Amino acid sequence: MTDPNAIQPSELDQLPDRDPEETAEWQASLDAVTEAAGPHRAAYLMRRTLERAEGAGIALPKLLETDYVNSIPTAAEPAVPGDEAMEQRITAWNRWNAAAMVTRGSKYGVGGHIATFASAAWLYETGFNHFFKGKEADGSGDQLYIQGHASPGIYARAFLDGRLTEEQLDNFRRESGGNGLPSYPHPRRLPWLWEFPTVSMGLGPLSAIYQARFNRYLTNRGIKDTSASHVWAFLGDGEMDEPESTAALALAAREELDNLTFVINCNLQRLDGPVRANFKIVQELEAQFRGAGWNVIKTLWGTAWDELFQLDTTGALVRRLRQVPDAQIQTYQTRDAAYIRQDFFGADPALAEMAKLLSDDKILECFHFSRGGHEARKVYAAYKAAVEHKGAPTVILAQTVKGHTLGEGFASKNANHQMKKLTVDEFKNMRDLLGLPIKDSDFVDGVVPYGHPGADSPEVRYLQERRAALGGPAPARRVHPVAPLPAPAEKAFASFDKGSGSQNVATTMAFVRLVKDLVRDKETGKRWVPIVPDEARTFGMESLFPSLGIYSPKGQTYEPVDRDQLMYYKEARNGQILNEGITEAGSMADFIAASTSYATHGETMIPFYIFYSMFGWQRTADQMWQLGDQLGRGFLVGATAGRTTLTGEGLQHADGHSPVIAATNPAALTYDPAFAYEVAAIVKEGLRRMYGEAAPGEDQNVFYYLTVYNEPLPQPAKPSVEGIDEGIVKGLYRFNTAESAGITPPASAPRIQLLGSGTAIHWALKAQQLLADEWGVAADVWSATSWSELRRDALEADEALLRGEERMPFVRQALQGAEGPVLAVSDYMRQVPDQIAQWVEQDWSSLGADGFGLSDTREAARRHFGVDAESIVVAALAQLAGRGEVKATAVKEARAKYGL
Repeated sequence: MTDPNAIQPSELDQLPDRDPEETAEWQASLDAVTEAAGPHRAAYLMRRTLERAEGAGIALPKLLETDYVNSIPTAAEPAVPGDEAMEQRITAWNRWNAAAMVTRGSKYGVGGHIATFASAAWLYETGFNHFFKGKEADGSGDQLYIQGHASPGIYARAFLDGRLTEEQLDNFRRESGGNGLPSYPHPRRLPWLWEFPTVSMGLGPLSAIYQARFNRYLTNRGIKDTSASHVWAFLGDGEMDEPESTAALALAAREELDNLTFVINCNLQRLDGPVRANFKIVQELEAQFRGAGWNVIKTLWGTAWDELFQLDTTGALVRRLRQVPDAQIQTYQTRDAAYIRQDFFGADPALAEMAKLLSDDKILECFHFSRGGHEARKVYAAYKAAVEHKGAPTVILAQTVKGHTLGEGFASKNANHQMKKLTVDEFKNMRDLLGLPIKDSDFVDGVVPYGHPGADSPEVRYLQERRAALGGPAPARRVHPVAPLPAPAEKAFASFDKGSGSQNVATTMAFVRLVKDLVRDKETGKRWVPIVPDEARTFGMESLFPSLGIYSPKGQTYEPVDRDQLMYYKEARNGQILNEGITEAGSMADFIAASTSYATHGETMIPFYIFYSMFGWQRTADQMWQLGDQLGRGFLVGATAGRTTLTGEGLQHADGHSPVIAATNPAALTYDPAFAYEVAAIVKEGLRRMYGEAAPGEDQNVFYYLTVYNEPLPQPAKPSVEGIDEGIVKGLYRFNTAESAGITPPASAPRIQLLGSGTAIHWALKAQQLLADEWGVAADVWSATSWSELRRDALEADEALLRGEERMPFVRQALQGAEGPVLAVSDYMRQVPDQIAQWVEQDWSSLGADGFGLSDTREAARRHFGVDAESIVVAALAQLAGRGEVKATAVKEARAKYGL
């Protein structure tokens, strides 16, 4: 029978053997070891040989999985350069106060998490004591992505450090009084402390990768030297289930981001139970990261295990550790020594013999408590190796026990993520375990006290001295005082005011032309960060390739196929464009890093991210919320916008709802401009508000979302209308009246107001002419540049009214005195214009592209959705007929006339 694993002759033909005899000798040696010492010994030798080859740089496929042991042997661990006993006491105080904070808050029913920080305490404390650089260090300090559920521990440390008060701890998750603490890292809620919002799981690791990459981008472009900054992302092993968590691993390795370290807290538990109940999450993650090209450091076992490994002369212990699934490891942490002897050691005769040499206390110490992530020495060794590794990012897989030090009621229990408090007796047991000087009498009326050794205590002095040596407090967010960016030359914007004459220009192209002019500005041009997800040619941006260059840390190591063409594909180490490939999530992560550079690095950057409209808010709206949470600034541009402009692409590309989603985000200023001059005016205002001289009380921490279309049409000149610039920015102005459009209606003609946004205004203008020519109706046409900004203003007016202040919404001011009813239309679902209906005094109706998209011509799609010019005419006549201003038969006649 043929061995299916044997090398077949066809394979040998592909890999000719220059010395078959030598090959046979190696194979025979392997056979001999297998026969004499067993397959386990043979496998061990092969792994060691492959590791030696890898270390020597011999080109071989990498080992994707190593033994379930620490990557750094105990003998190779460096000494921790500090006072370990002092750091133990500091960590004990922080453990206590984190648990006390959540427990005290539980009486209000606001929730909180205890078990996560309990497992990860040393992962944070070791970093704070020895590695995490503060904002006063060289460069910009380090960037820390804190695991959201561990926030109580970070607050506890800030309390010990004197940065938070006891009152603030007592207001954990109770912010409405103005002196509380947000549940998770939220820069918008606590902007002096938190830099990065991380609790929308999966977005933290993705953002950390692109932050590390953007740091290199700033350096390579000569904006700021960030080489001293390191990005640390603290993640849960369950969080790695999210696809975004691992989406960009290859990018980090490909670009050799050795300024990045992931620390994954492998406590083997999700929110409901084990992460990989029947498997091993550490081994799975190791294979993923090693396969992607990362440096992997496993920190699994504490020093109590050293004795066991020394006794393992046959490799039986290592084999057994590889075999036992995670859920069983979790079970061992809750069972007695007899159970562990039988289930773990009893599975192999060699292990059974080993167990005879171990006391019950030793077995419990190993299986209940001793994990690499709980020992400063182990964690320090891993961190030191990570920051010293060059040429690749590092992931540290640190094994811990969820609920460590919280007592038997918490440790490793499946429900511990939902457990919000400890009893007084459990706190007293915890106090004794941690050795804290808290008296029984300190528990007044059953309330657990906060603990603090004193502002001038050795612990606090040590903590502050360590932070001073590392560059100041951490985490911390700083908005450096930087001068407002000078406004670009007016001619860049004014050139759009004259229109395009007879030339057809889509608003997408108008935006690209504007940016081409702005990036040439001597003062601010270098600060623009164009971001595009592999659709630059779709948006007509290929002309930017040779002039700005596409960022690549490798430069261009090949000759592009189109090198002889004017608009060739040019990559450069100092390239300005971030062309991310087919990843909207990655592009958004780029945008977030660039949009918050004013705070992270004290360098104001102006990102614009242009994307297929449908694949923006629908696909990455969670990151838009992250952007708002992080106080980002910049321009999001939904190109090929609308439900009917993208001919032939069909349902999955037809965007009829993005402005609805955007309207839910308080930080998003959403605009749907119809004309090129409107695009220019909105961008000009955005640059002023976000980067220039802000008006008193004006929030600069906003971002602009513009929809632009791929429908080439003649662009009109900017009308000479009083207040047009204010109207464009606030969301509404009258583009023309029937009279200014050259229509001379009789004095008795019924009149209607047509409001249109984006490309829909062209249908409204055609309808204006049809109404006049064929039905004797006078229509005025308004450009609604922003339905959502009109709504925002109206809501603010309503709020002012509740405070006793009289203020008229702008939409009502603008339409005041306009005759007849109002009919609004857009290339989006009716819900978009209907946002403002309740504040319009005139009779209101709307048209929109509701439902699913479809593939067809623009004309056919618009007729299908009932938003074309003829449909607008019929809807207008129906409105007027309902008011008795035209005959009811006119509606029926119009339907027949236009074939509706």
